Amino acid sequence: MDKEKQQALQVTKEIMVKFIEVGRVSPTNFAEIFPVVYQDVLRAVTSDSAAPTTAGKSNQGDQ
Repeated sequence: MDKEKQQALQVTKEIMVKFIEVGRVSPTNFAEIFPVVYQDVLRAVTSDSAAPTTAGKSNQGDQ
């Protein structure tokens, strides 16, 4: 398993634990929700748009 997939799996596990703790996921719907969350996390990890931005920083040339 490559590094990005491993990171996505770890993050997905942590998210699912939180969802279980707050009651959003139960054993009956775990198998339905886990793949969706994993795919979203994997897309975010591998996406170029997930790179940090410089939002909020002003540019002197924009005045």
